[in-house]
Amino acid sequence: MTTPPSPEQLSRTIYDALHSLAERLLVEQRKDHTLQPTALVHEAYLRLQRLDGELWGERGRFFAVAGKAMRSVLVDHARRRGAQKRGGGASAVQTVFEDTPSGSDPVDVLDLEEALVDLEKIDEGLVRVVELLFFAGLTAAEAAEVLGVSERTVKRDWRTARTWLKARLDSGASGT
Repeated sequence: MTTPPSPEQLSRTIYDALHSLAERLLVEQRKDHTLQPTALVHEAYLRLQRLDGELWGERGRFFAVAGKAMRSVLVDHARRRGAQKRGGGASAVQTVFEDTPSGSDPVDVLDLEEALVDLEKIDEGLVRVVELLFFAGLTAAEAAEVLGVSERTVKRDWRTARTWLKARLDSGASGT
């Protein structure tokens, strides 16, 4: 029988996982950009600490909520900074359209948020998959467990969501 991690070990593990995720999400920032990976992690961690303690014991559920927190922090920061559309100062995140971050173009946070809000009106489940795989960094198998669906369903929904988001962002159209 293994000993459960101490609260300090658990906190460190969570912090390290969130920091890796933040580094992946924040790319090609301006030199004077104020939101660095560590600041993103700290803000998301503070938001997560306000939640019910039972959340901390279940990895999948924790990272599902962590994905929402990371998304929220990025959007809130971009809005506070008075970011203009099309890279005029908003945070950039690595695109959701590539399976690996290398070689993919960053996307404006506010553009991505607008597209996700529009997609949520069409299919909320697709947005949950994006939050789990992209913002929370879960694998398809982990996301499937959180959502209570098959891994195949998650992979199909991920492809569908990415295709829809890419078309939506490439068109630059509003959600109308």
